[in-house]
Amino acid sequence: MKWTRVGSVLLIAALLAGCGLLVVGWEFPSPTSDMIQIGKTTKADLTRFFGEPYQVGIDSGDLTWSWFYGRKQSQGEVTKELTVRFDAQGIVKSYSFRSNLPEDMARLK
Repeated sequence: MKWTRVGSVLLIAALLAGCGLLVVGWEFPSPTSDMIQIGKTTKADLTRFFGEPYQVGIDSGDLTWSWFYGRKQSQGEVTKELTVRFDAQGIVKSYSFRSNLPEDMARLK
């Protein structure tokens, strides 16, 4: 039964890739300067703004959360990634955002 599910997922992924569309992660709003404030924004705030993180981890001893969205289609690939580092109290210590989505490129250039 387990292998049937895995096989089904792989078959769907292959079919989507064959159609020229492959999506990784899930869409989330691109952050603005008022959404994330170092020393103020909490984990609960981030979850409310962006949903559950796509990945969690540790960077230099600090807890990190990441949101990622990528879409590959016949015209090319677009991605965006938000990574947030927290202090010991769960408050934003630092963050980075990268994107090549046309709307973000226009806004942040």
